[in-house]
Amino acid sequence: MRLSGRLSAAMGLLLALGALVSVSRWYGAALPERSSAATSVELDVTSGDDRGAGSLREALFTADAAPGRARIVLRVDRITVDTPLPPLVNAYGLSIVVAAGGAELDAHGLDKAPVFDVDAAHVSITGVRIRNCSGTAILVRAGDFQLTGGSIELCDIGIDVAEGMRAVELAHNTFLRNRLGVRFAGASANSRLVANRFSANTIDIRENRFSQDRVGIMAGNIALRLERNVFGNAREAAIHLLGAGAVVRGNRISGGGAMGVFAENATATSIVDNEIDHVDAYAILVRGSADALVRNNQLHNCGYGMAFVLGDARRPSTAADNLILAVRYNAIDVIGDSPILRHNRVRAARASALHVEDYRPPGAAPVPAHPFLDSNDWGDVTAATATSAARLSGPATAR
Repeated sequence: MRLSGRLSAAMGLLLALGALVSVSRWYGAALPERSSAATSVELDVTSGDDRGAGSLREALFTADAAPGRARIVLRVDRITVDTPLPPLVNAYGLSIVVAAGGAELDAHGLDKAPVFDVDAAHVSITGVRIRNCSGTAILVRAGDFQLTGGSIELCDIGIDVAEGMRAVELAHNTFLRNRLGVRFAGASANSRLVANRFSANTIDIRENRFSQDRVGIMAGNIALRLERNVFGNAREAAIHLLGAGAVVRGNRISGGGAMGVFAENATATSIVDNEIDHVDAYAILVRGSADALVRNNQLHNCGYGMAFVLGDARRPSTAADNLILAVRYNAIDVIGDSPILRHNRVRAARASALHVEDYRPPGAAPVPAHPFLDSNDWGDVTAATATSAARLSGPATAR
């Protein structure tokens, strides 16, 4: 059976939004060179001690007082930081780089204070390895900050970006075994995370406001926690997740030309306790994914409620305890997927509460749809529609 006109249009939109993946190509793109005033002073760090001649501490004091941009070159393999370093406050800008062979900052003796406290704009840190900090490795309290080619390991927080900081660029870094890899305390305009590697970290983005973005948040293959953020009128998607490990909890998404949450090729993603309203297409779309959990969300006045498309039947996703109100078309679409649908409630859907469709790619075998239904409440609208080949497990009209 061919897709209906509305569903065909929706599928076309899904395929068009697949082009968003190409946007993520910039993850590996090289960053543009920043313009800056000529360096007024260059300082060499030749001692690994916490203080004294040739130490990083002395270099920072000198750089902070310089009459122009300063450059610090770390020429030792290992630096011990036992007491708080002076903040980075050079108003003309500061760059910290390493000589051949790299340099490691060991902050195991530093009690809770940040290793670097960036309190002036136009700071860049390149190639530095920071380890063993009980607090924050780098606290960013000024805009136009760049961390490139570095490593942050075994810290409480890797990068902590204060609210309102613009143009924070984190590129080609490794974040390993930190409690939180990167945390943005507020919206950060023109900021980019590019080609970083995260292992055993979490990125925490919470209590921010995003308005009229093309895509509010795009994240791929990182342990991301998005909590209690507000997204307004995103043009393509408020949240676009690629890969594994994301938790999207307690957010408010309102308005927008396309999607609320778009989880694509996502594994073990959790989309829980969110409110989504007045988006033109799907409030939640889970595509090509496995073991996704969509639970206890409130979706109302959207084009469609949620959709499960071309998922892994061996590792089905689950939608449970969701409330879907007053959507213009279908409350739940299942296209070539076999999710578990349990204890969901639908009210005032203007088309179908549940639409199930095999996916029929041109010139290839169809991909069957076979959702499992358990105690859903479809309200007073059509309980379910399905193609002749699509199958339903459990009573489609269960309450």
